Amino acid sequence: MQLLARRVDLIQPSPSVMAMSRAKELIAAGQDICNMAAGEPDFATPRAIIDAAYQALLAGETKYTAVDGTRALKEAICEKFRRENALTYRPDQISVGAGAKQVIFNAFACSVDEGDEVIIPAPYWVSYPDIVQFNGGKPVFVVAPASQEFRMTAEQLQSVITPRSKWLVLNSPNNPSGATFSSAELQQIGEVVARHPNLYVLTDEIYEHLIYDDLSYASFAAVNPSLSERTLTINGVSKSFSMTGWRLGYGAGPQPLIKAMEKLQSQTSGNPASVSQAAALAALKGSMEFFGEWRNEYQRRRDYIVGQLDGREGLSCAKPAGAFYVYPSCAAHIGKTTPGGKRIETDTDFVLYLLNEYKVATVQGAAYGLSPSFRISFATSMNVIEEACRRVLAACAALQ
Repeated sequence: MQLLARRVDLIQPSPSVMAMSRAKELIAAGQDICNMAAGEPDFATPRAIIDAAYQALLAGETKYTAVDGTRALKEAICEKFRRENALTYRPDQISVGAGAKQVIFNAFACSVDEGDEVIIPAPYWVSYPDIVQFNGGKPVFVVAPASQEFRMTAEQLQSVITPRSKWLVLNSPNNPSGATFSSAELQQIGEVVARHPNLYVLTDEIYEHLIYDDLSYASFAAVNPSLSERTLTINGVSKSFSMTGWRLGYGAGPQPLIKAMEKLQSQTSGNPASVSQAAALAALKGSMEFFGEWRNEYQRRRDYIVGQLDGREGLSCAKPAGAFYVYPSCAAHIGKTTPGGKRIETDTDFVLYLLNEYKVATVQGAAYGLSPSFRISFATSMNVIEEACRRVLAACAALQ
């Protein structure tokens, strides 16, 4: 009898996490790496949040809490949804976990049966398909290329729905492309979902505040209120408050699903860290005045990268409406040869070439389901971004 369960073979290590870890290893070894693989803000967690966490520790908030979040935090999450998203939830419709990833995993573990189909627009966050497959589901991909600004259409959605379709996953703004659905597009998608009463929607809105060019943000459940009982809205404090390491995410949706997720979490991780919950409570109840400066800086970085890469040395780089990534196409370089004689067959080869020869860490498009492309994070300093762009262009120019 073998030690490892067969289900472990259904998943792979997260490519984005692996790329970020590899970059950090090389930097620690003394190499001059431009790390453009990190999917986390480079700003410090706001001081008021840190102070609140410290005071909570001093006050003795170091014990077990309710499995899926304290009452105070759940009430603050309900108020956040009401204030920012025009959504009404009760505390018993809220699940708090150790990061949005855990909440998503719990949701699929509690609702996906063997053979159920989960519709995932591509490009997609790397973990969606693996979580679905680990829980016995079948990912069904809908490719949304750059020609349609990486946004799936309602017609595309309709074309892939079958009697086995259980979930639709929406991620707006999107990781890795930054694509962001408009209210009209979400309404059109909602009209399709409404025609299929057994289809549920998981909407990952973790990048909701990272919207540029004075665009407005729309939450799927707010645009489609009649589908609220079929929608699980995922969010967290990692991106908006630079709290990735605090590991605190949450979801809001149908009470029977939330109850099942609580039961599962009671037998897995138990409650999220009490200090992280205290910090998240302070974040959600505090001011976001700081974020305007962050957003302006992100937009400045975005504009610089797109200006440097789009249309130069064979690259095509669309301007994202949200998040902190660009997703350039490297199609023109597939089939070319490096100065060392290695042929670039895939975007994975291209990314390895950038890392090994020019010391720029990015993530291959294959990890996100749409090739040949690569993801560049601009959640880093302008100095690093400028040098990374120079190296990427030099690397492309050197290919023959």
